[in-house]
Amino acid sequence: MAWFRKPKKPLTSEDRRDLPSDVFVKCKGCGEILYREKLAQNLHVCVECGHHFRVGVYDYIRILSDEGTFQETERDLRSADPLGFTDLKPYVQRLEAAEQKTGRGDAILTGRAELDGVPVAIGVMDFAFIGGSMGSVVGEKIARLGRLALSEERPLILVCASGGARMMEGIYSLMQMAKTSAVLARLHEAGIPFISILTHPTTGGVTASFAMLGDVNLAEPEALIGFAGPRVIEETIKQELPEGFQRSEFLLKHGMVDQVVDRRAMRETVGRLLAHMFDPAGSGFDASEGVEEASEGIGEAPG
Repeated sequence: MAWFRKPKKPLTSEDRRDLPSDVFVKCKGCGEILYREKLAQNLHVCVECGHHFRVGVYDYIRILSDEGTFQETERDLRSADPLGFTDLKPYVQRLEAAEQKTGRGDAILTGRAELDGVPVAIGVMDFAFIGGSMGSVVGEKIARLGRLALSEERPLILVCASGGARMMEGIYSLMQMAKTSAVLARLHEAGIPFISILTHPTTGGVTASFAMLGDVNLAEPEALIGFAGPRVIEETIKQELPEGFQRSEFLLKHGMVDQVVDRRAMRETVGRLLAHMFDPAGSGFDASEGVEEASEGIGEAPG
């Protein structure tokens, strides 16, 4: 008889060690299984292939502002339902569900901040809120942020991520294209820089208005940027599109963006651009000077 024999019995669910389902994530670029915590430490960029995961609005606020300097503006603005729009469900219900999901009143977060000690006005679009679509509130918040930048002489930074204009508001959403563009024209006339950062995806009426009107347009790698989607274009022109069409690198090659910048180098890039473009003492800037010098040698992934 064995003195230390352990009786055998089948394992139950209580015997198994439960591993949280969100510890690891699979990279959509290379298929590598990544430890989520280390991925976050790398600003949600895959260490194997450089694929850029989508990040939340506050992640980009932390990247582009000095710690503790961000102050939100226009928190209480909410969209109305001027058309009484209903598709699969009423627009009002979509708005309520999006606000519960994101904790925000609409698809952009705006505010004051500082970047390397330079006061800036910053806005970050939230793709999780109805696809980052631009309705009347998004347009109004950008316009108010632009006027704030104008009155306080702060450079304007916008991080774009959007499926385009919000169809549930019809012509009201399309009017935001003109509204935002007009404010940006006033900033340019006043010599206050506007830096546009294009992330995946930036499409539709957002691309056709403020997103492409930066004094400098930066883009994250492999971001989809365009007005209509590739499938729609192919079906319209009955031709096969070139490889990489509407991706950041394709737009850079054809002069539509100024630089493709790895997210890990975005803060340094924007900070150096501001240092060359903006004089807080009030002498303004010249968008034709200093940009190439400011961006030379930066924007690549850190060693």
